[in-house]
Amino acid sequence: MITGYKDFYYNVSDMDRAVKFYKQALQMMVEGESDKYWTSMRVGNLTLGLHGSEGVAIPTTVRNAHGQENGGTVTFSSTDITEDRARIITAGGKILGEANQPWGHMLVFEDLDGNVLKLMK
Repeated sequence: MITGYKDFYYNVSDMDRAVKFYKQALQMMVEGESDKYWTSMRVGNLTLGLHGSEGVAIPTTVRNAHGQENGGTVTFSSTDITEDRARIITAGGKILGEANQPWGHMLVFEDLDGNVLKLMK
């Protein structure tokens, strides 16, 4: 029986660098760590896992200004996309797309390993 949500995770090539990015860019807190192979990050009710690849580059998947075309894209709620965008860029993230639509403001970006994430207000 499925009882709930455990985590969503991304592979990263350098755990220390990835943890620094997620702390700086998304203001996430470390919830738990296991050597260089796993770190649980927390924001709100989401646990985002980072899985170390032992330095192996993370393959790029097909993406566009709305997110991944295959695989998953985690979407975070934001109260201030402009402020968040500045932090993401300062931390080294790459903006893939941004749009103001009747349903809300959306920002799609990559982390340092090319993993795709999204903010929405």
